[in-house]
Amino acid sequence: MRIGVQLPEVERTVTWPEVRDIALTAEAVGFDSVWVGDHLLYRRSGVSTGPWEAWSILAAVAAVTDRVLLGPLVAATAFHAPAMLAKKAATVDEISQGRLILGLGAGWNRTEFDAFGFPYDHRASRFEEAFTVVRRLLGGERFDFSGTYHRVVDAELMPRPRRGGPPIMIGSQGRRVLEATLPHVDSWNAWYAWFGNTPEGFGDLNRRIDEICRSVDRSPDEVERTSAVLVEAPGALGNVQRAERWDDPPAISGTVEQIATSLLRFGESGADHLQLVVDPITVDSVEWLAPVVASVHADGAC
Repeated sequence: MRIGVQLPEVERTVTWPEVRDIALTAEAVGFDSVWVGDHLLYRRSGVSTGPWEAWSILAAVAAVTDRVLLGPLVAATAFHAPAMLAKKAATVDEISQGRLILGLGAGWNRTEFDAFGFPYDHRASRFEEAFTVVRRLLGGERFDFSGTYHRVVDAELMPRPRRGGPPIMIGSQGRRVLEATLPHVDSWNAWYAWFGNTPEGFGDLNRRIDEICRSVDRSPDEVERTSAVLVEAPGALGNVQRAERWDDPPAISGTVEQIATSLLRFGESGADHLQLVVDPITVDSVEWLAPVVASVHADGAC
């Protein structure tokens, strides 16, 4: 099982030098991947917060790292014309020399849709069309597409993306979106709040993905399973800030040994790749989690 970490999003304002240092530390201590949330603006109780733009950060992280996989967790197709999103993904994949995993989703936070002028209606329909354009362009096709919401004419990506394009990961629990994407994607991602942040909850949701795969004639074994997991490190705020925004379930907490044991149980429930959402997300926290990563890797090696 691979272990990744999500870089700071809206926990606090974090400038690029600290983002860079967290990413480099994650790579140095053995994490397999680093991830960036694709959001623009949150508002809660009259307070506005927001992260830096995801694709710019991904390009910068790709340029300063050498080994870790990287990707958006997950990119909202609504925030870009789909052909431009494919172009950005191909470019970041090139900068990283083939380390991008393209996480995609429809988006959900209406505040940022309204504030930045993106339509919020018919999100599933808009996503299905965007997904088709992105997938086909990254697959190296040259084609026309005329849908209700998106249109491209004689579209292609130049320079060509790598053969087959970067792997695509769908982040959704909606049956309609899953039925449209599971025939094509390489992996599926769950957000920890969807299943209570427990291995048992993940296992239940994972079995539902198996069922939907079979319903669309896709072998469940062909779709990698990934999940975000909320984890507490020393100095955690007890989820107070996050709970005010998202009503978060309890974080995985305890000693490094206890956290490693909990994460391995996610593997037993079917997870192939975990993305740790760490409270607090700092260089010190990433270093503190190094033995957890080593323990999970050692168990897999056995």
